[in-house]
Amino acid sequence: MADHTIKINYYMMKKLIFIRHGRAEEQETGITDFERSLTIRGKVICREMAERFKEKENDPGLFITSPAFRALETAYIFAGEFGMMHEEIIINSNLYFRADMKHFMELMKTVSEDFDTITLFGHNPSITEIPDRLTREGCEFLTKTSIACISFPIRTWSELKPDSGKQEYLLKPVK
Repeated sequence: MADHTIKINYYMMKKLIFIRHGRAEEQETGITDFERSLTIRGKVICREMAERFKEKENDPGLFITSPAFRALETAYIFAGEFGMMHEEIIINSNLYFRADMKHFMELMKTVSEDFDTITLFGHNPSITEIPDRLTREGCEFLTKTSIACISFPIRTWSELKPDSGKQEYLLKPVK
């Protein structure tokens, strides 16, 4: 008797969401680049963008942020919109000190496969260059507090490679 079972090839979809930190105070004497905080206007725009982001994403997955204060503040504001605790956010120095494609790919190999979506908070130029290199069609420049979502037809984060993603959306603050 012949087996007429239909085999369906299911694949998972993974998503990376890149968020550039909000508007920060100018670097002044006595304060390092690392310590710069968001301006009041920067915090307001972050809250507005977090609300828009929540309209797009039901589950933002795992938050990973640069340890620089302005990126951390941005991540905290977005986490608040989703009811996430600050302790749930992963701080990774590679998103500040070694924010290049090589170190980004190493970071992604350490991410738990339990997460299909990763939301990253960082700085230019890397927060624009990395998604640009991950997509076939490229990614537009990310202004402060912009959000780029890229999807990948992969099962595991270790399968992630350049030019394999598709930009799903790009959100920029309204001027």
